[in-house]
Parts: sequence; structure tokens; C-alpha cells
Amino acid sequence: MVRSAKSMREAVEVLAKREKAFGELLERHGIPEPRTSEPGAHTLLRTIVGQQVSVAAARSMWGKLEAAYGSPPDLAAILTASDEDLRAAGLSRQKAGYARSLAGLVLNGELDLAALPADDEEAIAQLVQIKGIGRWSAEIYLLFAEGRPDVWPAGDLAVQIEIGRLLGLDGRPSEKEVRELGERWRPHRGAAAILAWHSYNSAVL
Repeated sequence: MVRSAKSMREAVEVLAKREKAFGELLERHGIPEPRTSEPGAHTLLRTIVGQQVSVAAARSMWGKLEAAYGSPPDLAAILTASDEDLRAAGLSRQKAGYARSLAGLVLNGELDLAALPADDEEAIAQLVQIKGIGRWSAEIYLLFAEGRPDVWPAGDLAVQIEIGRLLGLDGRPSEKEVRELGERWRPHRGAAAILAWHSYNSAVL
């Protein structure tokens, strides 16, 4: 798990012993704080709302959705809402379709978010049934909402940039290369991703 300060510390200390660059990162920036979100449909709905818009725009859209459909939003009401109703609540036609896809899968029992498979790849396969939820979004959900320790979002741009920089690679490695590099950090690849984000954000700041 990567949902507590203790589990985070234990994981990154193991990684620091395996990878010199991680040890140097910890000396520069310290141990990152755990990042968590609530498990369940509403976190995924919020992911859909926030796609391809700024943080401020996503917050505004979420506020409209809650004003129209409750806090947290009522999935049954969203499932039966018209495009016009959802547009009035801040969702584009495309995102309205994604929201209905999530609501339908959850409400008909086809997707049980409280009982996703223990195998990460099988869990990802279930989550990407939701329209608008791709592999990256599924990985982020498993990492932060469920605290799965070995989820490795190798397609994340910041992870690619920082893994390349930390390991002294020539340019940004591809998703395939990052996935291969991550094999040596099992079963703590989730913490490795958090370290990469920690380094990236520190560099930006």
C-alpha cells in the first residue's frame, strides 16, 4: 500500500537501496507525502469531469454537477439525464456519454468497484470498460484510490521525463522503455512513480 506515511517511507527506502538515483533524490527533496483519493465511482466521475481542462475549470464543472445532482452526484439521475440537462450541469456531450457509461456499468453491477480483481492488469481491464477511462486513468485510480503498491503508470509524461533525467538517459524514454526499466523496482513501482512526480514537481517549483 502507498496510502500512509509509514508505507511510503518503507517503500522508498527499499528503492533507495536498489537505485542510487532514488537515494540522491530523497536526500535532495525528502520523502514524498502519500497521495490518496476516495475509492468509488465518484472519484472516477471526477476524473472524467477533469479531463483536458484546467484545474479551475474542472472545479467549476464539478460544482455545477453537484448543484444539479447532489453531493456526491446521483449516478441513477445522471444515467437518465438528457444531454441538454448534463450540458447545463457543465458536461460536454462527450463527457455526458462517459458519465453515463460509468453510471450504467456501476448500477447494473457489471463493474463492482468495491471488488476489483487483485491482479492489477485484470483490474485495469475492468476499469477501461468505462468510456473515457483509459489505461493511465485506471492506473492512477488504482494507485491513489486503492493504494496498490506496484501500479506503474509508464505512460505518464512526467514519469517518463523524470525517470529519464534521474537515470541519466539520453532524452525522454518511451512508455515501453519506462515499463521495462520499472521491472527492477517491483513490487514498489507505485512508490517509484510517486518519487518521479515528487522530483518533477520539485524541479518545476
